[in-house]
Amino acid sequence: MGKITGIFGTHDENTKEQLRDVASRAEMAALMADGHLGYVMPIGGVAAYKGKVSPVGVGFDIACGNAAIRTDLQLEKISGDLNKIADEIFGTISFGIGRSNGADDAPVDHPLFNSGAWSLISDRNERESLRAKARNQLGTIGSGNHYVDVFVDEAGMIWVGVHFGSRGFGHTVASGFLNLSQGRAWGEKGVKETEVLLPLDKPMGQDYWELMQLAGEYAYAGREWVARKVVKILGGNELELVHNHHNFAWKEFHDSEEYIVVRKGATPAFPGQKGFIGGSMGDDAVIVEGVAAADERTAQLQERALYSTVHGAGRVMSRTEAAGKYNRKTGEMKRPGKVSPEMMQEWIAKKGVVLRGGGLDESPHAYRRLPEVLAAQGGTVKVLHTLRPIIVAMAGAKEFDPYKD
Repeated sequence: MGKITGIFGTHDENTKEQLRDVASRAEMAALMADGHLGYVMPIGGVAAYKGKVSPVGVGFDIACGNAAIRTDLQLEKISGDLNKIADEIFGTISFGIGRSNGADDAPVDHPLFNSGAWSLISDRNERESLRAKARNQLGTIGSGNHYVDVFVDEAGMIWVGVHFGSRGFGHTVASGFLNLSQGRAWGEKGVKETEVLLPLDKPMGQDYWELMQLAGEYAYAGREWVARKVVKILGGNELELVHNHHNFAWKEFHDSEEYIVVRKGATPAFPGQKGFIGGSMGDDAVIVEGVAAADERTAQLQERALYSTVHGAGRVMSRTEAAGKYNRKTGEMKRPGKVSPEMMQEWIAKKGVVLRGGGLDESPHAYRRLPEVLAAQGGTVKVLHTLRPIIVAMAGAKEFDPYKD
């Protein structure tokens, strides 16, 4: 069994048991303070392998991550038009699956669509179908906890933040390799969420790695296009971009040895590396930076975290627990949840957020508080900017999206 190097914050026994299970196949594993139960690997989990990668560890939403742009706008320049701006964002950027809203200039001619990695999908029909799907979904936000936010920082400057991943492209790649690793056909339905480690010196592992990298490039292209589109709507200019994956695998050196490090809902946080971490629709977000450790204790904590930190505040309620259970055909509520529309709206109103979309399953009540989970990381990162949300745009509660996080 591999070594569990660190468990940050407090977690239920099921989440810790899931981490122990992952550690039984990894060299090292850690759990960040926003962690909670996931599929096979806990959200907030980090695992290091020798020469192998775990597709189920990376997850179905390959390269899900956050991007934030600091603009040259000050709050007073836009504060009188927040509802109008929110409507324009919601009418321009597409939520759910395909591009259906106003903007139709996503970079579908991006060089990534001509990458040689596409040829690793051997079936031509599967390959071209996936490429077409990827083009159609590039720059779409999806649903669940994926969002477009406008923030104001402590100096009154405006930021734009987005959260989403590689959409149906990444989901299809993940499903395909989970099938292949279990001796099934690429497109077979009902893929089993089982951890199979793929050696990178074998063809299947090499192919997965190349397509995972392509999904990462795709996610970066989509997030940057959306964030820059919103900056343009605001009438501002880009001064700084902070951009990270948090569902991905990297080749890294730890204690002078190379590992494949999988982060499932965890942000890389090496000294000097910046990250954008969201809270919830009614909480502040932050721009953080991995610290250059000035003392032995901090350096040890960074090593125990495998130079990672949280990717968000972390859920304390499941989606069903928060929003209740509905009949998917009739929309009739079968069982009420713990969060009412009045509770969510009261929180949002107190925070002064202009909200478009968003369901009860994404209410701030369903999340931990971000300052608490950051504090539990023990000073391994420092907060550079605190970002207060003023506009939040998310998919509506009934928006169908099979690729949501």
